[in-house]
Amino acid sequence: KAKYPGDLGRVYGVQWRHWQTFHSLGQADGDGLVTGRMEETDQIANLIDGIKNDPFGRRHLLTAWNPGELDQMALPPCHLLAQFNVTSDGKLDCKMYQRSCDMFLGVPFNIASYALLTHMVAQVCGLEAGTFIHTLGDAHIYNNNFDAVEEQLTRTPLALHTLKMNPLINDIDSFTMEDFELENYQCMDAIKAPMAV
Repeated sequence: KAKYPGDLGRVYGVQWRHWQTFHSLGQADGDGLVTGRMEETDQIANLIDGIKNDPFGRRHLLTAWNPGELDQMALPPCHLLAQFNVTSDGKLDCKMYQRSCDMFLGVPFNIASYALLTHMVAQVCGLEAGTFIHTLGDAHIYNNNFDAVEEQLTRTPLALHTLKMNPLINDIDSFTMEDFELENYQCMDAIKAPMAV
């Protein structure tokens, strides 16, 4: 699985950018092993190409669930499938399915991440970001997070901020941290809670 501490193995971004497929050459060696070659698929590049060239297609998918490599992942993907749709008014919607949903620690981060990804893909495709739709499979709060959740529920949400992105970026690989800004961002003190293992 993991090669070093903090390494999650072949999960999420690896599957998005380096999905591996074995292509058989149809020949077996003396031991009966089939020869072939490994090829990589860049799902993000294919997604953007598909949206640009067939905007109203129904195959604009991004998946992290690779059954053949689950044993090489520290944890099987929680957020595992996203479908992107271009609306008739030129907006890009994203619908994501999440199988396992840590409602206190994970889901807020997942919402922010996929909303940002939708904005990035929309911009490089010449579209406006539309709606992010989040479908939850198993939604849960861990027992050791109950006190933190109770504290969160006592808080009144603050005014929303605005995401600003560098409008000159038209290639997904060209974004840097400096290309993003949150205007009027406000936050309260962090609420610490242990992550489930």
